[in-house]
Amino acid sequence: MSKPVEERTRIKNERYESGVIPYAKMGYWDPNYVVKDTDILALFRVSPQPGVDPVEASAAVAGESSTATWTVVWTDLLTACDLYRAKAYKVDAVPNVTDQYFAYIAYDIDLFEEGSIANLTASIIGNVFGFKAVKALRLEDMRIPVAYLKTFQGPATGIVVERERMDKFGRPFLGATVKPKLGLSGKNYGRVVYEGLKGGLDFLKDDENINSQPFMRWKERFLYSMEAVNRSIAATGEVKGHYMNVTAATMEDMYERAEFAKQLGTVIVMIDLVIGYTAIQTMAIWARKNDMILHLHRAGNSTYSRQKIHGMNFRVICKWMRMAGVDHIHAGTVVGKLEGDPLMIKGFYDTLLEPYLKVNLPQGIFFEQDWASLRKVTPVASGGIH
Repeated sequence: MSKPVEERTRIKNERYESGVIPYAKMGYWDPNYVVKDTDILALFRVSPQPGVDPVEASAAVAGESSTATWTVVWTDLLTACDLYRAKAYKVDAVPNVTDQYFAYIAYDIDLFEEGSIANLTASIIGNVFGFKAVKALRLEDMRIPVAYLKTFQGPATGIVVERERMDKFGRPFLGATVKPKLGLSGKNYGRVVYEGLKGGLDFLKDDENINSQPFMRWKERFLYSMEAVNRSIAATGEVKGHYMNVTAATMEDMYERAEFAKQLGTVIVMIDLVIGYTAIQTMAIWARKNDMILHLHRAGNSTYSRQKIHGMNFRVICKWMRMAGVDHIHAGTVVGKLEGDPLMIKGFYDTLLEPYLKVNLPQGIFFEQDWASLRKVTPVASGGIH
């Protein structure tokens, strides 16, 4: 409901002053804001600079991730600025720590281009993480409204169809990564793939950094790997697969590699997170059109997800990648060589697998999330289960 004329006039008179104006005064803090079903919600862990009020720091995050700069400009009046301003509507102290706050921020859906992870992230994690008002900032969770989810394709294949293609039901898929991941010739690489699949694995996979190096070019690896897949199928009578990593320097190269893998008969291709959100969505669309399972290696994620007060939580990446359209994503394990808290990992898996998420604070899930019939993503137990 719009504010009364007198209230709008007062806000405008106070807002359009000269000089540096606090973000809260500019309208980016609104404790009375009523969240709409179509709003995109974000929860940030805010660590203000010494002397900065947490409400002002939260309002600054809202402003800088939507329409604001350090002061107001008269050209605001040429827009529906009251609508387009993000609103920090709630600030809570983080339990059991000092000088950290949970800031709840609402964004109007019209601030974002339909079906674009790149545009969504340009606002939510754009300039704001370098902002002077905060000494650290971490994106902990998001709620994506059904109206926005419906503009995304979602997973190219999904768990149900993947199980049908692989003819594997009632148990987890069992896979492994070729080691050493670098240095093998194409022929020896194929030997490893064959022995692993013949020995009982459903999948072998390329690792994140095996692309097309001097010791083994991509086409050589694809040919020997698919020969191994076909021989293992003949030997066992089971459907097998090998993740062909099509990550490359350009989209044209990635398309070429993916098309060649398809011609060889593979059921699955693989990409790395480091190729970027636009390239990931593009490959997901290709995979849907070509009936291909799409695996995503989360290479690079820990550079911004491991720190507890700055960066972003991996559960947000899980949400974005389910929207972007991957079928698999490395989601960690409680055991193995990589860091993983049991409740945190369970939250990742639920985010990828459940059709509806309820608030579950121990797992780090701060918002209800209706996935609007987007297909499920297979969480991969990365880092080993030893």
